[in-house]
Amino acid sequence: MKAGLEDVIAGESGICYIDGEKGILAYRGYNIHELATNSTFEETCHLLWFGRLPKQAELADTTKKLVSSRAIPQQIIDWMKTFPRKALPMEVLRTTESMLSMFDPETEDMSPEANLRKAIRLTAQTATLVTAFDRIRNGKDPVPPHADLSHAANFAYMLNGTPPNDTMTKALDIALILHADHEWNASTFAGRVTAATLSDIYSAVTSAIGALKGPLHGGANEAVMRMLEQIGEPSKVDQYVRNLFAQKKKIPGFGHRVYHSEDPRATHLRRMSKELCERAGQPKWYEMSARIEELVKSEKKLNANVDFYSATTYRVIGMPIDLFTPFFAVSRMSGWTAHILEQYSNNRLIRPRAEYIGPTPDLKWVPMSQR
Repeated sequence: MKAGLEDVIAGESGICYIDGEKGILAYRGYNIHELATNSTFEETCHLLWFGRLPKQAELADTTKKLVSSRAIPQQIIDWMKTFPRKALPMEVLRTTESMLSMFDPETEDMSPEANLRKAIRLTAQTATLVTAFDRIRNGKDPVPPHADLSHAANFAYMLNGTPPNDTMTKALDIALILHADHEWNASTFAGRVTAATLSDIYSAVTSAIGALKGPLHGGANEAVMRMLEQIGEPSKVDQYVRNLFAQKKKIPGFGHRVYHSEDPRATHLRRMSKELCERAGQPKWYEMSARIEELVKSEKKLNANVDFYSATTYRVIGMPIDLFTPFFAVSRMSGWTAHILEQYSNNRLIRPRAEYIGPTPDLKWVPMSQR
C-alpha cells in the first residue's frame, strides 16, 4: 500500500497523459506546449469533450453553445445577495454550482447527449458565478455576459465591467488552457468517484470543487501571492527564504507529486508573468518570484509548479487573491466534465479497500457498568 495512493493506477482514461520524468503533459495526444501556443480555450474544450480538434464549423458550434449558456438564473443572483460579504468565493462557488442543478430540467437525464449539454452549460456558467459574487460582495451589480467576447475576455469583462486588452485576453486564454485538465488529480478523482455512483453531473462537479478548495490542491497559488506580499521587495527575498529553510518550512508553489522535472505549465506561466509584470509597471513581483525560484532550485532541488507563477500572473491582471482558485475552477470545469462523461460512458463503481490497522476484530462487548 502507498500513502495517498501515490503512483497507484486507479483506472484507464484517454483524456490526459503525463510523463513526470520528462515533464510532458498532453490532452488527447496534443502536447500542452502545442495547445498553449496555437489553440484557444474553446478549441481545447472541444478537444477534451469530443476527443479531437474541431473543424471550423464544429468549433463555431461549440463556441455558440458556450456563449448562449453563460447566463445564470436570476434566483441564484438574488441568493448571492443574501450571502455574507465575507464568504469565501470558493464556498460560494461550491454552493451555487450545486444550486444550478435545481434550475436545469435535464439534471436527472443521464443520456450521453444530455450530459454533454450539461457539461457545456457548466463550463459556461462557472465563469458567471465567480464574477457575479465578486461584484456583489463589492457592492456592485453583476455584469451580464457579453456575447461577442471569447470565454477568456468575457470573464475579464464580467469581473471588471470593461473589455480587456489583447494582452490580458491572451494571457487569460493561455492560463485557461494550461489549467483545463491534469489527469486524475484530487478534484478530478473526487468528481469521478461521485459520477461512478451514477449521481448527476452537478453532484460530481460539486465534489470536485470541494476537493479543489483545499490548500494542498487549488489553494497553493493564493499562498504564493500572500508570501510575495509579505516579502514586499526583491531585496528582502534572500533573508525571507533562508529563514524558511532554517525553520524547515515548505515554500508554496514548489514540488509536485507527479513531476520530477519542470512542470510544463510553469514554463508558459513564467514567461507570461515576466511580460505582464513589466507591462503593468510592477516588475518586482516577477523579480521576487525569479529569485525565490533560483534559491529553492539550488538549495532544495525543487522545481516551480503551475501555482508559483500563476500567482503573479493573476495579480497583475487585477484578480483578487481569493479568486485565484475559483478561476482555476473556471478552467478545470472543462476537464472535470470531460472525465465525468468518460466515467459515465464505461462506468464501474469506484470502491477501493482499506488496509485495516485498528484493534484485532475479536473484541468482546463489555457492559457499561464494567468499563
